[in-house]
Amino acid sequence: MTPTSSDSAINGGIERTLVLVKPDGVRRSLVGEIINRIEAKGYKIAELKMLSADRGILEAHYAEHKGKPFYEPLLEFMLSGPIVALIAEGQRVIEGFRSLAGATDPTVAAPGTIRGDLARDQGTKVVQNLVHGSDSAESAEREIKIFFPNL
Repeated sequence: MTPTSSDSAINGGIERTLVLVKPDGVRRSLVGEIINRIEAKGYKIAELKMLSADRGILEAHYAEHKGKPFYEPLLEFMLSGPIVALIAEGQRVIEGFRSLAGATDPTVAAPGTIRGDLARDQGTKVVQNLVHGSDSAESAEREIKIFFPNL
């Protein structure tokens, strides 16, 4: 069963979030470094898999961006190679991972963050910033079901 925000008081505030290591992170052999940073922060990796996401999965994941100018380039980028999908668990993990990931734009992401240390503007149609992390408990629940439908 996937915890929701209403479960927080019951399970001591332990949350789950979806983290994706995007094709640029896999291509650059940064999966281990990214997982190490998540674990070093004290979060638990509850599930993990590498996959080549199909268009249907990505359309479901990025549904809120449909119709925006970056939507198709984003799908093309995410289809360009394998990704790693994982579920991280821990106290305030959603907020914590997003802080660990850093600003979406790697040029301004703070040093010490995944994007600040490891990503840079590649001059591509869409920002290639190594990782995705759910932005809320509701998003995490929806996104986990997309990438881990059997949980």
